[in-house]
Amino acid sequence: MNGPVTLQAAATPASPALVLRPWCMDDVGALVEACRDPALRRWMSHVVENDADAARWVRAQQQGWADGDRFSFAVLEVQPEPYRAQLAGNVTLKEVAPGGPTAEVGYWTAAHARGRGVAPRALEALTGWVFDTFEADGLERLELLHQVDNLASCRVARKSRYDFDRVLPAAPPTFPRDGHLHVRRLSA
Repeated sequence: MNGPVTLQAAATPASPALVLRPWCMDDVGALVEACRDPALRRWMSHVVENDADAARWVRAQQQGWADGDRFSFAVLEVQPEPYRAQLAGNVTLKEVAPGGPTAEVGYWTAAHARGRGVAPRALEALTGWVFDTFEADGLERLELLHQVDNLASCRVARKSRYDFDRVLPAAPPTFPRDGHLHVRRLSA
């Protein structure tokens, strides 16, 4: 991959434009703040308690980019006048393998940004980039997993054209309850 990647999603009548860019150390404070949300903590596999945890998490995301197997984007809501960007969430492509036909996507949305279409718009931007970037390497299908009781994630999957595939059995500790597998194919 040549250089940093920045993706965009257009503004809607109810929500500002989104910029998706790789995580950086300047995001640590906003990440800690977002992770204080009990609803978000319920679904996250990695808990961020403080600046040191957040810095480790950001470094892990940066290492994923360097290794070419995990691509995480900070999702920022952009207000044009006066210009400011506020952390609204995260989208990730993971389990990317050279020549592999399948990879996984994941996301979360900060509490203040929920209900405004941030996750579906960010996921759509990520999905387009993934297929454009990795199709030549054989990527044909993206998988989205969420626990069965995460109804908001199920709605995001449907809005983003990830079709329900099947129920997956729980796999504690990282996936403590049964889950849904949603799939989007290159041709979708």
